[in-house]
Amino acid sequence: MKYKLVCIDMDGTLLNSKHCVSGETKEVIRKAYAKGVDIVITTGRIYANAAFYSKLIGVKSPVIASNGAIIRGRDNNIIYKNVLSSDTLSRIFNVCSRLKGNITLHTHDSIICSSKFAYIVMWVIFIGSIIKNNENTLKIKYVKNYSAYINGLKESNDIIKCEIIDKDVKKISAIREELKRMNDIEVVSSSRHNIEVTSKNVSKGNAIKSLAEFYGIKREEIITIGDSENDLSMIEYGGLGVVMENGCESAKKLADYITDTNDNNGVAKVIKKFIMEDGN
Repeated sequence: MKYKLVCIDMDGTLLNSKHCVSGETKEVIRKAYAKGVDIVITTGRIYANAAFYSKLIGVKSPVIASNGAIIRGRDNNIIYKNVLSSDTLSRIFNVCSRLKGNITLHTHDSIICSSKFAYIVMWVIFIGSIIKNNENTLKIKYVKNYSAYINGLKESNDIIKCEIIDKDVKKISAIREELKRMNDIEVVSSSRHNIEVTSKNVSKGNAIKSLAEFYGIKREEIITIGDSENDLSMIEYGGLGVVMENGCESAKKLADYITDTNDNNGVAKVIKKFIMEDGN
């Protein structure tokens, strides 16, 4: 099979436990890209951060961010974008406020935090690495009166995802159960400590389908690689759905192939086996 598209999750997949892309993985990705294979960062992270890593691995391929809420093509053109309405955001905020959950809102290039703690955490995770690499494409803001901020949003706002992060797993579970009762959103997690919310029907799998249709690529010509719950739809959609050895059990049950861990160059091994060695 000649594969034309490789869609790769970031955390727990492309990135190792030190949140870095190994030199071996970069080298293999660049060789596959040079052969004409698009390497698509497919992540729950904000677009600006996803695009930064796409540039870091040395490709000019499309990018799927915010769990599929935004897709940009090879020329940075917007292929798809789905925002959360201000009414939906207000209801999400009311649930989080009642259950004492701090939320962050994501645009394509900004993270708006409801707490100073979340602001500091986001700064450390995202901005630090970008500044070290002389990039300045992502903004992080702290809003003191979050309720007023959400109420002031117009329907044409740019919020494409919201995320709730907490070390209290019971609190996360309770908030998730409440949010799942809303019928106009998608609720997934990438760890036990977070909830990621997008508009209805937004998923990595649907985003890859839209991207493939846009470029005329068949499902059978796509490899998808992930590790967690928010990757299930894309693992199921891919012609070859790959899961990391460090991935969750629900993902492994859907896998066509299980590769090595993110600390042992699992992504590089998949590309070598199915693209480089198979004469793709």
